[in-house]
Order: sequence, then structure tokens, then C-alpha cells
Amino acid sequence: MAPGYPPKRAVVAWIFFDWATQPFFTLITTFVFAPYFAARLASDPVSGQSLWGYATGVAGLAIALTSPFLGAVADTTGPKKPWIVVFGLLLAVGSAALWWAAPGVPGAVALALVAFAVATIGAEFATVFNNSMMPHLVPPERIGRLSGAGWATGYVGGLISLALTLALFAASPDTGRTLAGLTPLFGLDPATFAGDRLVGPLTALWFIVFVIPMLLLTPDVKPSGIPLKVAMRAGFNALTETVRQAKSLGDIGRFLLANMIYQDGLVALFAFGGIYAAGVFGWGMIEIGVFGILLTLTGTIGAFIGGRLDDAIGGKRVILGALTILVLCCLGILSLGRDHILFVWPTGPMIPGAGLYAHLPEKVYVALGLAIGLVAGPLQASSRSLLVRLAPPGQAGQFFGLFALSGKVTSFLGPTLVATATYLFQSQAAGLAVLIGFFGLGGLLIAGVRAR
Repeated sequence: MAPGYPPKRAVVAWIFFDWATQPFFTLITTFVFAPYFAARLASDPVSGQSLWGYATGVAGLAIALTSPFLGAVADTTGPKKPWIVVFGLLLAVGSAALWWAAPGVPGAVALALVAFAVATIGAEFATVFNNSMMPHLVPPERIGRLSGAGWATGYVGGLISLALTLALFAASPDTGRTLAGLTPLFGLDPATFAGDRLVGPLTALWFIVFVIPMLLLTPDVKPSGIPLKVAMRAGFNALTETVRQAKSLGDIGRFLLANMIYQDGLVALFAFGGIYAAGVFGWGMIEIGVFGILLTLTGTIGAFIGGRLDDAIGGKRVILGALTILVLCCLGILSLGRDHILFVWPTGPMIPGAGLYAHLPEKVYVALGLAIGLVAGPLQASSRSLLVRLAPPGQAGQFFGLFALSGKVTSFLGPTLVATATYLFQSQAAGLAVLIGFFGLGGLLIAGVRAR
């Protein structure tokens, strides 16, 4: 324990916030509910992908418009936990409501979209206030390790929740069996995709249980004694001044712009990774689920290693390395098809029933996915720690609000451009090509940031 900072148990409890929230991103936004919505609940996969993107965009817009202001208010009043509780309840309620979005139920599509948007707002806002506690937990030289440990722990939580879902709850409608060959627990009906829908209540329960250590053991920022009404006025004034001086923010402004661009690309890459594999290779729930487990494993390893690299060589270098690898991986994925790799190298047709990832293009896709997972954790963890090092003292909440703004204000742009390119060229590969520009431009901007 460093002098002036809380004991280790308080830091470990804070880290478990990432464990508590990650199943929302793993189960709902990426590997289980989102593919279920696009393929089973919406009228067709194309409209399902579009509707899901719009719901993500609406939630992102709400976060973009309000998170910097609320972050500034929280900085003025002091404590962050009350905000985490309020928005954590939104996450739990919105996630739990997804259970009722069953095929054939009137209004199920609208229910799923609204509930997902509400849960997204809750998850992102709770994360903003949790992140703003970081400067009070460890010395500056250990911020990178703390951020990496949080992301890695979150990946482990996502991995375990995904493995439990695939092994015990979500079954193939064709066989009625889960990935472990079991009949789904609790009599979940595969015909109504009850196992896929169960991830909503599971995410809500998981968050409520595992956020408790942070709420009980991690000390909050001391109250300033400023009334909420006065704090809101002060927060608004502080935010207005920050925006007015945006041009003079220098490195932190450049970083936030870069973060906006490459986070858009990362969101779209994860959102459409499973959909891309389903379209090109015909993957179903089992293939996508196992792929998700493998990707989460490499993400966990990457986040642990990335946190230590961050403290050793700096967050800027970690981010640049991660973005370079993402560009190369996207190029590699573009080169794949059902019967070729490297654009022109023929591999022969896929053989039905040959086994899991039996075809060479599938193997290459899995390998590239593992590389993406390996660098995604360090990219996000180092972005968080770099902001801590760039933000002025006492303004962490406000700048983490701007951090959320930069990550969400154009969050609709990546998915929308991917969908538009896919539609115009009638090619999933064309949609993916858009992301190379996001990662490349983000890297160019980060290269110009002067970081301590």
C-alpha cells in the first residue's frame, strides 16, 4: 500500500467493477444476444443489423450529450458511488427486460431495442464514474497496471459468463443440446431461444452481485459539501469553459479525437465480427460461441501484459502498436473467402460436417480474431490510463465524461459506414474495409500526442 492511498483490498474491490460489467458487453452486445436479435428476432439479418446499429447510436448520442456534464457535476460534489448505483440500476433493469424479447411476441423487437439502449446508457455512465476514481487508488506510476488489471479481470468475467451460457443454457434449436451436450437448465426451450434471452437476466444478476465489493470496500471521494444545485451550475460552467477552450486543450484534445475515431472502429469490429463469420463461413451459435471464448482468453492475456507494458514504455506506444496490429488483422480478414486465403490462394470448397474450424480460411479467421483479442484489451486499458496521465488534477470525472463523449459521440458512424459500404457493394468485405481507415487515422493522431 502506497502512503496516502487505500489498502490493497480496496483496489481489488474496485477492479471487480470491470468483472461485474463485462458480461453486458460479452453476452449482450457481442456474442449472444446481438446475433440472436439480428438472425432470429428481426425480420431479416440485414434489417436486424441496421436496427441494432440505430439503437447503439441513440444510446451513444444520449451518453455523448450528457456524460461530460454529469462528470463535471460529480467532480464538484465529490462522491462517485451514488452515480454508479443509479446507472447500475439502469444497466440491470434494461438487461433483465431482454428476457421478454421472444420470437413471435408482439412488440418484441421494440422492447429489445429500448431495453438494450437503456442498459447501454447505464453501463457506460457507471463506467465513467468508476473510471474517475482511479487517481485516488494508486500512485501515477501504477495507473497503467491498475487499468490493465481491471480490463483483464473484466475479460475473465466475460469469459466465465459466456462459457456458462454456452455450456448450460443456450442450446441449438436443431439438436436441443448445449455446447456441452446437455439439455438446457431450468427447462429452457431452444425453440424460443430461451437460452439466448436468458443472458439478459444473467447479466443483471451478475452485475448486482459482483459490484457489491466495490461499493462496500473501495473508499469514495470525500464530499465537497457543495449542494447539488450549486454543483450542477458549477459543473455546467466548468464544462462550458472546457469546451470553449477545446482548441487550447492541446495533447489531451488530440488524444480525445483519436480515441473517438479508433474506438468507433473497435466497436464496429466487435459488433460485426460474429455477423461477418456467419455470413462468409455460415457459422452458427456453437462456432461463434467457441470463437468468443478463445477471443476473450487472448483478450485477458493481452490486458495483463498490456498494463505492464504501459507502465514500462508508456500508453502511447502501446496504443500505436495495438492499432498497427488491428490494421494488419483487418487486411488479413479481407483476404479471406469461403474458398481462398490471401485474396487469390485457392483452398477448395468448404465440406459440410467436416468439424469445428476444419477449413483453412476458418482457421486463419480464428487466428486473426485471437490477435485482435490480444491487442483490444491493451488498447482500451492504455487509453484509460493515458487519459489519467493527461487530465489536469481534480478534473478526472469531467475528462472521463469527455472520454466517454469521444468514445460515443460518433459511435453510430462506424456501424453505419460498415452497413452502407456492405449495401452499396453487396459485400461484407467492403464493409470491413472501412475499419482500416478508422484505425489508421486514429494512429496518425495518437502519434502526435506528447505524453508523460
